[in-house]
Amino acid sequence: MTGSRGVVGQSGCDSGPLPAPRPPAWTSWASPTSTSATAQGRCPALDLPGGPACCRWPRLLGQIPVPAAATGGPQGLHCSPDGLLFLTAGAAPCVHVLDLEGRSICHLPCYVPGVGAFVPEDVVVTAAGLVVVSDLVHGAVRALQHTTQAPQGRWVTVGSFSAPRGLAVDAFGRLLVTDYVPGAVHSFTLGPDLAPLAPASLLGLEGPCWVGLAPDGGLAVSEEFGDVQLFGSARQPLGSLGDLTGHPFGSPAGVCTDAAGGVIVADQRRRQVTLFRQAREPICLVSEGLRRPLGVACGPQGQLLVADAEDGDIKVYQSHLELD
Repeated sequence: MTGSRGVVGQSGCDSGPLPAPRPPAWTSWASPTSTSATAQGRCPALDLPGGPACCRWPRLLGQIPVPAAATGGPQGLHCSPDGLLFLTAGAAPCVHVLDLEGRSICHLPCYVPGVGAFVPEDVVVTAAGLVVVSDLVHGAVRALQHTTQAPQGRWVTVGSFSAPRGLAVDAFGRLLVTDYVPGAVHSFTLGPDLAPLAPASLLGLEGPCWVGLAPDGGLAVSEEFGDVQLFGSARQPLGSLGDLTGHPFGSPAGVCTDAAGGVIVADQRRRQVTLFRQAREPICLVSEGLRRPLGVACGPQGQLLVADAEDGDIKVYQSHLELD
């Protein structure tokens, strides 16, 4: 049963369920053929990806194999504005850094004294260049701090949670962390000494795995066997992409946003990547050649990057914005 969605602020007191937004905020995401827009049920073409009205076919530009040392498929994926690819993969206790041609730049070993090596679940890089990872096994979020005493960097714990998984940085510079077991998304900023500041939490989610940005400072959260929930810049609930557009999800995973404000979602069960734009029908971007798409990201020129956990590579597609 879905719990009410509330926000816990810095004081730790639950402010209770937030009021429902005004109708325009809900219907702005509804497609012309969705239940919300027409009460006619789901768009039939969405159940069978491939129809010309609901699909784009960006060209596959190349495939980047996961480094051999990863011993497993890619998971977390982040592409920086300068085209560096930060990747977590398999059971490797490190973050791989590659360029978009697949050349290895370096790897960042994940080791904490007293804890030992740890396997990062997801990775994100802040605007200041700080690398942050989630450590699901030890219930921690860690940032790589460089000091004169540790010029190669040392991992500092910046948050402890029950089951941290997905990471993102929102439009206001706040770090976002999905917490799978309690069904929450935590947000906080980091001070100069990497101390967490102004913590708050979104509650009432069901198995949140990945988090990404949504238009106008909002965020999108994928629930492992459910839907993708949308929240506004004030963290008010805006509904789910499934309810608003009529799109049937299987197991939504990675989430990212393109340059035009569209939300892109990988679905590992349906083996496809779908684009959601406000007041437009969902568009299937990729459905051929994917076996288990997990992470998604957009490159600096709009390239679509898809981490295929079963194929063991990152597929690079041309920008779908070139096809509009």
